[in-house]
Formats: sequence, structure tokens, C-alpha cells
Amino acid sequence: MNYFLRANKNLLIYALIILIVIPIFGINFFLSFVGNILLLLFLFPLLLVILFFIGFNSYKSKINTCNSCGSISFGLSETCINCGANLENIINNNQFDKMPSDSTIEVKAEEVK
Repeated sequence: MNYFLRANKNLLIYALIILIVIPIFGINFFLSFVGNILLLLFLFPLLLVILFFIGFNSYKSKINTCNSCGSISFGLSETCINCGANLENIINNNQFDKMPSDSTIEVKAEEVK
């Protein structure tokens, strides 16, 4: 019996804590505590995935492509590393600044006989 107590010391301590906490706070407190821990275990990975996507979108918005040579660079420099073209006009020529009519292609329908 003495060996059992030494080998399962943590189990005995947790059992005593549970037997003391349940009568004092009630079974409802214990169930909600365990439920909240399980909820955190499921929601924490979801939070990490959301933070990853936010960081990825922030990283992706800083990438510029040179119009002259097509090389990819980050938003840290004003000139292209490969050809030396000015990247500042790429940043200023954002797609959100254009008028929708500039991007729209008008198509005329013809009847085929």
C-alpha cells in the first residue's frame, strides 16, 4: 500500500483536489471549468490559423512586381533590383485608384448565321 501511494502521488493529489473543490463550488463549476479548457484546446488552433492568414495577407501586400523585367521585390526599395526600373510608380498606380470604365472591355454581339 505504501508503494502505491508513492507511485501514484500526482493521481492522489488531483483526486483530493477534486473531492475538495466539488463540494465547495459545486459540480456545475467543475463541469464549466473542464468545458472551458476543452473549448480553449479547440479554439486556440483556430486562432493561430486566423493569425497566420492575417500575417500572410500583410506580407503579400508588400510584394511588388516590376513592369519592365517581371522580377519580384519587397516594398522596401524604390528601384528594381534586377533592372533598376522605378518601382514607385507601381505602388502609386494601385488598381483601386482606376476608374471602372478604364478596365471594362466593351464587347459588341454579332449574330452568327
